[in-house]
Amino acid sequence: MNYTNLLTELNDGILTVTVNRPKALNALNRQTFSDLKQLFETDAHQIEGLKGIIITGAGERAFVAGADISEFDGLTTETAKALSKRGQDIFRAIETFPKVVIAAVNGFALGGGCELAMACHLRVASEKARFGQPEVNLGIIPGYGGTQRLIRLIGKSKATELLLTADMIGGLEAAHLGLANYVVPHGEEVLKATAIIKKIARKAPIAIAQTLECIDAYYDKNVDGFQKEVESFGFCAETEDFVEGASAFMEKRRATFKGK
Repeated sequence: MNYTNLLTELNDGILTVTVNRPKALNALNRQTFSDLKQLFETDAHQIEGLKGIIITGAGERAFVAGADISEFDGLTTETAKALSKRGQDIFRAIETFPKVVIAAVNGFALGGGCELAMACHLRVASEKARFGQPEVNLGIIPGYGGTQRLIRLIGKSKATELLLTADMIGGLEAAHLGLANYVVPHGEEVLKATAIIKKIARKAPIAIAQTLECIDAYYDKNVDGFQKEVESFGFCAETEDFVEGASAFMEKRRATFKGK
């Protein structure tokens, strides 16, 4: 896998993806979006034995400090709408990826960077992490799902405050609000994310993928989440993994799942 602005490393089934524009605080430009699109819509689906993906940022200061504002010059209503829609579609590919995706937030996660982190299934934050949606300072609003996902994660009242004031919050407050799952000492974000993926990887892969689909169905107005759960429950019931899991439980041993 070769990308312009992403570094990738596959180790024991865990793919670590580093947004690599440290001089620009890893700001999301069009090329970075293209790289993410290629990765999550095509390449990652072809990795045999993939257990999960970790996204982090290069350098000590930023996860992703936002969108690359230099590319916003000359936007019109129509080009801005197209830019927003493209970003939303790419982040949606992350949100619906069938393996767990964890953001290892090692610094600033602002604007598009916060939106990228929220598109991941889980977030591990450094104690030096800073989250925020500062778009109103620029006379614009979040365009990559920030107005929707922030409410889902922390509730309407606090999300409204952060969206309107453009205030930044640290890792500890993010965890308190439910924006981050864990806060760890700076530099240990990827280690913690790796440990979480290894724990999840011991579970049945098909059941994990179906669970992610059911969780996503809760937020899809066009899907009956309860019916989706019924269908997924039935689907899992005829898998070899379910037979193995039930047998292992009865025999008081650890299950060996094959993803079948």
